[in-house]
Amino acid sequence: MEASNGRVAVVTDTAWRVRDFASEESGGYRKLFDSFKKDARGHISRIEMIARLQQAGITPDDPRMVDAFDSLEEADTGGQLDYARFAKLCQQSGGLPARAITGDLAIPDFSSFTADITGIYESLLPERRGEVANYIPQLKRVPPEQFAIVVCTVDGQRFSIGDSSVGFCVQSVCKPVNYSLTLEEHGAETVHRHVGREPSGRGFNELSLNGDGLPHNPMINSGAIMSCSLIKPDLDIADRFDYVAATWQRLSGGRPVGFNNAVYLSERQTADRNFALGYFMREHKAFPQDTDLVETLEFYFQCCSIELHADALASAAATLANGGVVPLSNDRVFSTGSVQKCLSLMSSCGMYDYSGEFAFTIGLPAKSGVSGALMVVIPKVMGIAIWSPRLDGHGNSVRGIEFCRQLVEKYNFHTYDSLVQSDREGKRDPRLKKNQAAVDGTIRLLWSASTGDLEGVRALLASGVSPRSADYDGRTALHLAAAEGHLDLVTYLLERGADHEARDRWGGIPLTDAERGGHAEVMEALKQWIDPVVASPSTERRTA
Repeated sequence: MEASNGRVAVVTDTAWRVRDFASEESGGYRKLFDSFKKDARGHISRIEMIARLQQAGITPDDPRMVDAFDSLEEADTGGQLDYARFAKLCQQSGGLPARAITGDLAIPDFSSFTADITGIYESLLPERRGEVANYIPQLKRVPPEQFAIVVCTVDGQRFSIGDSSVGFCVQSVCKPVNYSLTLEEHGAETVHRHVGREPSGRGFNELSLNGDGLPHNPMINSGAIMSCSLIKPDLDIADRFDYVAATWQRLSGGRPVGFNNAVYLSERQTADRNFALGYFMREHKAFPQDTDLVETLEFYFQCCSIELHADALASAAATLANGGVVPLSNDRVFSTGSVQKCLSLMSSCGMYDYSGEFAFTIGLPAKSGVSGALMVVIPKVMGIAIWSPRLDGHGNSVRGIEFCRQLVEKYNFHTYDSLVQSDREGKRDPRLKKNQAAVDGTIRLLWSASTGDLEGVRALLASGVSPRSADYDGRTALHLAAAEGHLDLVTYLLERGADHEARDRWGGIPLTDAERGGHAEVMEALKQWIDPVVASPSTERRTA
């Protein structure tokens, strides 16, 4: 911020600071290198480098960082890195290592955030309410106490806790993916000739259609069966399944995707209601022409029986949060338009007949499945996978719902938290760097004061910014308003408790700024608040 003439120049882009670290003028990555502890030779520890990357959420199994971590493992026998090797490392993966170390990722203070996630996880371990799904025999045998939470941000920061390496069937969590595939293949207009986009207000497998004789939406069983009828209908069923499985593999960042044949067979044996839904839709001529109903149902059961880990599901959720691009591979799987439509329906229909309450209380797009899986999307921030088999009366994971409730109590992730003063409710924004909210408030206040924006200053003070806030030169809003001759602002700030005796780094007070600018009315207003001793000529700002 430049204060020589009372004006203020603002740079708020955190990415600018990272670029400054890496600019040629500042010696490449020299400043970043100098932030590490060095040995006698001026080298840094590769162990510290790895630790800082992992603390930021960049893990050794990150496919973008394979070469970088291999390079670290190949460091000399002393385990040290010289500047040349460090700079080369920082340039890999589009500068990801440098961004991670400087905190220029989706969640800057990732370790504090994951500490909170760990706290929520541990608080839910004693939770024993709910029962595992019992209408599919194989699901009934799943150990009920298994529990996993995995976070993946849009920058690929990852954290997992619990049984994150245990496989489970996606069940209804396949529905958003299948719906997105239909949008990619046919477009929304064609897709919605066969399936609606309104909440049904009924059970997820109820025998009912909307007024047009179509399933209400793609997030209930009838709509999901319809989605399956639209996915690559010209291929044989084996190739159609391979296509969906390959999509899941792309969404997971290349992780292997399994298939639970036992669950598939069990699902098919207990599928009377789904067959009834299929025939009901066929009776109403809802399917595309020449649809093979039995094959479509078999395909649907296969999609529900795809098996993966919570790590993979979190990556899929993060892909939706990232507008269809997989954070771990930069692979665009879905268009932004398809993702927008998918998230809209997840928000309104994704949690069975608890969807309205979930949207009201949690305010995030999500999709649950009777296996206990829950996929939560925080757009432009992260995807979260929760897996816990005990279900409530709506078919949603008990621990999953409670996790979401505690998450939005701690953080301002609810879609409409931006409309309220969530910080006053004790909520935090993990997207901000430490103290960034206070710093940004001060910057905006000083800028508004310097430009004479009285309404802007009023709004900032109403939001909790202190009228005594100062920049690193000790310049306050009153200094700047006085320097520019904004009498109405000076009066307003004085009435709101601004410090008329505040001294900047040069010893100047607001009155000296007004005197220098020749603003007589402002000088008079300030003198009415100032002690005569303070207002004497000896307080004239010293300039160096």
